[in-house]
Amino acid sequence: MHNVTKAVTAGFFAIALGVAGTAQAGKELDAIKARGSLICGVGIGTAGFMLSNSQGKWVGLNVDVCRAVAAAIFGDADKVKYVPLTSQQRFTALQSGEVDLLSNNTTVTLTRDTALGFDFTGVTYYDGQGFMVNKKLGVKSAKELNGATICVAPGTTTELNLADYFRANKMNFKPVVIEKVDEVRAAFFSGRCDVYTTDNSSLYATRAANVPPPLTVDDFIILPEVISKEPLGPVVRHGDSQFADIVRWSLFAMVEAEEYGITSANVDEMMKSDNPTIKRILGVTPGMGKALGVDEKWVYNIIKQVGNYGESFERNVGMGSILKIARGQNELWTKGGLQYAPPIR
Repeated sequence: MHNVTKAVTAGFFAIALGVAGTAQAGKELDAIKARGSLICGVGIGTAGFMLSNSQGKWVGLNVDVCRAVAAAIFGDADKVKYVPLTSQQRFTALQSGEVDLLSNNTTVTLTRDTALGFDFTGVTYYDGQGFMVNKKLGVKSAKELNGATICVAPGTTTELNLADYFRANKMNFKPVVIEKVDEVRAAFFSGRCDVYTTDNSSLYATRAANVPPPLTVDDFIILPEVISKEPLGPVVRHGDSQFADIVRWSLFAMVEAEEYGITSANVDEMMKSDNPTIKRILGVTPGMGKALGVDEKWVYNIIKQVGNYGESFERNVGMGSILKIARGQNELWTKGGLQYAPPIR
C-alpha cells in the first residue's frame, strides 16, 4: 500500500512539474495531414468576419482562426480550403465530414455541443442579437416593434430568440424567413420587412458593407436592445480530441500573445526575450509543441503569419476596418473584457 502511494505521489509530482507527454494523433488530424490542407466551413459572406475579397482571397476574423490552425499544423497559414455554407447547411457539412471545422459565427449552445455531436473549442467573438431598422420607421427601441415584419435566417439561435423575446414582451411579429444571407439583406433593404434581426456583429457588417445605393449607412439604425448572449466560436466533431486541442489552443495562443505584447511585427525580436513565459509560448523553451503534437514554433508561426487576437480584431472588425466595432466585451480580461486564455505551460 505504501509503495502504491509513493508511485501515485510521484505521478502527481511529474504532472505538477509540467512534464509534457506526446499527443497521440487522431484520425481527423491524420486525414488533414495526409490531405495537406485544412477544410474550413465559413459563412456565405459577412464583412469583417468571413468574406471572399476582390482577389478571391478569404479574409476576416473567423478566417484568421482557420489560418491560425493551419499555421499550427503545417507551419503555413495558407494551407486552407474554404467552404461557404448557409446557416441551414453548416451542421450537416460538419457532421458528414465535408469540412474539418466550422469557423463561421456559430453560437455555442448546450444542444449543439451535445446532441449534435460537436465540440466548441473557444469563443472568437462575444456577441448578442439585435435589431436594425430604417430610420424612417421612426422606431427608437425594440419595445416599439409590435406587429412588425421581421427578416430572419432559419436554423439559427436568432430565430428562437426572436420568438422568445416577442412572447416575453407580449408583442406580435410577422417573420419573413429566408435562408441565404444576401437574400435576407435584399429583402430588408427593399422594404419587404421592417426589421432585420441577427447578431449585432452581422448587423454592423451589413450596414457598413451591404447598403445598396442610393440608400446610405445613415439611413439605418441599430436599436439599443441586445436580447441574447451569442458566444461565437470554432466547432469540430466529437471524436478527435487532439485536433480539438489544436483548434482550441490556436485561438488561445492569439489571445495569450496579445496579453504578452507579442505581435506579428515584433515576434522575431520577442524570440530573444528573457521572460520565461514568452520563451515557453514561442517555443524557445521547448515542450508545448510536443504536448500538442505540433512543431515547437507553432505559436511563432501563428503570430508571424496571422497576428495576435488584437491585431486580427482591429484589422477585420475594429477601428482599422470599415465596421469600426469597439472592442467592448471582446477586450482582454486585463482591460475589463471577456477574452481570457488559459496559460500555455
